[in-house]
Amino acid sequence: MKNLFKNLVIIILIFLAVSAIFSFFSEKNQKPEKITLSELANRINQEKIDKISVNGQEVSVKLKDGTNAVNQKETEAGLIESLKNLDADTGKLQSVPIEIVSTSTLKYLLISLLPYLIPLLIMGLFLWLMFRQARQGATQAFGFTRSLVRMLTPQDKKQKTTFKDVAGLKEAKEELQEVVEFLKFPAKFKAVGARIPKGVILIGPPGTGKTLLARAVSGEANVPFFHISGSEFVELFVGVGASRVRDTFAQAKKSAPAILFIDELDAIGRHRGAGLGGGHDEREQTLNQILVEMDGFEPDTQVIILAATNRPDILDPALLRPGRFDRRVVLDLPDIGDRVEILKIHSEGKPIEKKVDFRQIAERTPGFSGADLSNLMNEAAILTAKKNLAKMSMEELIPSIEKVLLGPERKSLVFSEKEKKIAAYHEAAHALVNTSLPNTDVVRKISIISRGRAAGYTLKLPTEDKHLRTKTEFVEELAVLLAGYTVEKIVFNELTTGASNDLEQATKLAQRLVMRYGMSEKMGARTFGEQEEMIFLGKEIVTEKDYSDKVAAQIDEEVSKFIETAQKTAHEILTAKRPLLDKLANRLLEKETIEKEEFEKIIKEEE
Repeated sequence: MKNLFKNLVIIILIFLAVSAIFSFFSEKNQKPEKITLSELANRINQEKIDKISVNGQEVSVKLKDGTNAVNQKETEAGLIESLKNLDADTGKLQSVPIEIVSTSTLKYLLISLLPYLIPLLIMGLFLWLMFRQARQGATQAFGFTRSLVRMLTPQDKKQKTTFKDVAGLKEAKEELQEVVEFLKFPAKFKAVGARIPKGVILIGPPGTGKTLLARAVSGEANVPFFHISGSEFVELFVGVGASRVRDTFAQAKKSAPAILFIDELDAIGRHRGAGLGGGHDEREQTLNQILVEMDGFEPDTQVIILAATNRPDILDPALLRPGRFDRRVVLDLPDIGDRVEILKIHSEGKPIEKKVDFRQIAERTPGFSGADLSNLMNEAAILTAKKNLAKMSMEELIPSIEKVLLGPERKSLVFSEKEKKIAAYHEAAHALVNTSLPNTDVVRKISIISRGRAAGYTLKLPTEDKHLRTKTEFVEELAVLLAGYTVEKIVFNELTTGASNDLEQATKLAQRLVMRYGMSEKMGARTFGEQEEMIFLGKEIVTEKDYSDKVAAQIDEEVSKFIETAQKTAHEILTAKRPLLDKLANRLLEKETIEKEEFEKIIKEEE
């Protein structure tokens, strides 16, 4: 459509140009007057003629009053002879300048043929534009199967990335250092008979730096970096993906030694045969071609395939066998030390006050990925600019944590006094039950200012990074989740929809305790429901029932038992500490937000 519009505009401009040419060759002012030779002789005698021009048989006359006239002379005799025969005064005729204009053959031909040539030229130009459009379409059709891979060259210093630009991930960088050394010094490995892996797969949650680390490998080795997403191979037409795979590998081999990085490998590397309704689809053909290309690598081909995914469990086993992606590098979420280093990297180029404590920010951001921390620093920079400040401080960084976690504040969302009171008791109950239990996280902030979809929130953050969770911690977390639901029944003797999300989280947690973690004494040390992904008509069937209906009823009983026990715990705490609950709720109604220090002070005063 864009090219068609462009061609139409060109044609319209051509028509305008032709119109301008016709108007140029037409008479500028007015049509000349036609006179006879007798009248011309009379005007000569009356001395009204200023100049006479003869061009072949056409006589152009310019009168002294500024007007023009034309006449056709006789072919048998000359103009002067004809005028004398018509009684023109010889003396006055000699006083009129007569100019003989000779018309060139080229100009004559142009004037004669121009009315016929212009339509032909317009039609020819129109046909040329049509053929050019068709030729471009054919070229695009043939280029449809070309790879969409992008390349970064080692000479591009602005986009070059090294291990210094990647904070944390010490073990991952040590593992990939072997790849760097092989690309730099391949002879050292060949001398001892060592074979570097053809493919390395980077596994980790989203935002942990898989793409950044892959670019750092190419930067350290100083080799070209080819990068493409797995979804860019697959198209609607069968065979296009396989052709793009061949073209991608061919480009990488031409630039060897090089790094070929395939992001989101699970887009094309899913387990074959897991779907319903046949397996000869475009995605599987693309995967088959990748397997063939990796097998077809010559032993001395210095092209390393790096791939990234956050779902290794759904990859086809053929991808992970030795000789293909036979080395796995796991990237975890950064710990507190790594978060400090990541914050420092993303603070480069930003004006920051000296009193900013990145350690304190790192303590408040457990579970944040590198991408989350980058977003945190960017949000803080935006807030600094909105306040018209010259430097970023803790006053901008701390609120940015909550914005990344929960979303922006929605102060325009106005609640009625009753709804505001329910929200205050709801959040006060969460905080009070959380503080009353020994194995819960620390309450950092309580607020009834709406953020995201939540009417209020209680911000709880651990004091240290946790990799294992105990049954006691889960049971206490259930009690905290059900505190808002329980307080509504205690204080208002009525239930609202405000606790719907808490109930959903509590139910899922109780189900995991029974069906995944084996923490139910009655059900024993086993799991229930086989996790297997199956794709059919765009829907995912992720759980296969591998237990009887009788066992399903027992699972429901155990899940309900966990919920009832947690609700009972929350009810006992809130009933026993009702004055403290009222005090916290009233303070929230008054100030809308309670920070950690003020919350702990209220707890100590009441105790």
